[in-house]
Amino acid sequence: MKQPALGQRILALRQEKGLTQEELVAQCNISVRTIQRIEAGEVVPRTYTVRTILSALGEDFEDFTETQVESGLKKALFLKIDDTQQANFLTKHLKIAWIAGIVYFVLGFAEVPADASRMFENNSDLFYPAYIYIALKVVILASIILFLRGFILSGNILNNYLLKIVVFIMLIFNVAYYALDIASLYYEPLNDGSILILESISFGIVGVLMGIAMLRFQKALGNIAIVTGIFQIVTYALFVSVVFALGGFLMLTVTTILEIIILYKVAQLVKEKIKHH
Repeated sequence: MKQPALGQRILALRQEKGLTQEELVAQCNISVRTIQRIEAGEVVPRTYTVRTILSALGEDFEDFTETQVESGLKKALFLKIDDTQQANFLTKHLKIAWIAGIVYFVLGFAEVPADASRMFENNSDLFYPAYIYIALKVVILASIILFLRGFILSGNILNNYLLKIVVFIMLIFNVAYYALDIASLYYEPLNDGSILILESISFGIVGVLMGIAMLRFQKALGNIAIVTGIFQIVTYALFVSVVFALGGFLMLTVTTILEIIILYKVAQLVKEKIKHH
């Protein structure tokens, strides 16, 4: 965010919290002159300085700097979840997420023969009637969105910014590729094998990053986070290779189960906090 918009938003936020500049200084240990110049739009502060001020004001840096485009995409994909809500609210959304993960996992067994039929036979010879194929894809995409948004919420709760970013990108990829999949029923050029290769590589790269982000949950969730992270890294690395993508596809079954367990564990963690408050 550029000046003077940055300074104006910090000023508005400080006034909303009912703090004077001196009171803000006492909370963030930044000189009053610096805060005055930032609010006046005279200087562009370092990211660290902005984070410190926002932390003192009780504001999340990522939400504060989020663009309108990012905000619009999140609203469109139902990713706008207020993680400052009470714990019961958070556990409800996490429960929806891991249940959606189970739905996605089960429906995957119906999706496999449909995709295999199109890949190894021809586009006109569908395993299911077109209307069932499309309905199946739409329901699976909806379950993926609900499933993955649980990881964005988990990233908020456990302060894992990398996970939030990576999962958001993965969501965009899923929407794009499922839309292409359905469109390819009616537009033959979209059945080009190069699209499948691009899909395998792009999902693979993002999946490996998700695995790396998952490892950061070790402190909060223990060894299950390590096991899940390793499985994600290996699984999606196979997708990146393209040649061994089938192996990654087979491993994805176990990886998905582990991801469902992770969301369940985060929900239980939030429940434990309820008991101790």
